[in-house]
Amino acid sequence: MTSTYAYAQYLTLRSETTLGDYKFQNYWVNEDAPFFDVNTGAASYFGFLPFAFSGMTVTKSGDNQPAALTFPNNSLSRGWAEIVVRDRYLANVRTVRIDPDDKTNYTLINRYVGQIVSAKWNATALQVELASVLDAVGNDIPRKRLTQQLVGSLPLTNRLR
Repeated sequence: MTSTYAYAQYLTLRSETTLGDYKFQNYWVNEDAPFFDVNTGAASYFGFLPFAFSGMTVTKSGDNQPAALTFPNNSLSRGWAEIVVRDRYLANVRTVRIDPDDKTNYTLINRYVGQIVSAKWNATALQVELASVLDAVGNDIPRKRLTQQLVGSLPLTNRLR
């Protein structure tokens, strides 16, 4: 018997100053899908919104290349996009391999955490650009803290503040 797998992303947009998170996933069309916390086992539900995640390569010294989240330019996206750009939300993107027949059966492939630094749009698409955690700190983007959870163990140098 051959198994079929697909790839999807779960996106959490969070602010330290604004109440409420935005949670989207891009595979289960018109459905909510659970994502389970590895520490507690608790499920958070992510609503469907088509989006693409691209352009990310991260090392412990930063990447200096913005990653991008691209959404359709419609009322669903525009309703929250202005808020997340203005308040410089953090984006947590988890790429997973999923079993298309089972929403709870997935394998985490990659996790990217970045801070929203800019946005642009045209008639059909809205793109939000992200800086990796180290790039955001290096550019003095406010409210960004380095934590071991975000970047792992870091060598201390005179370049870190």
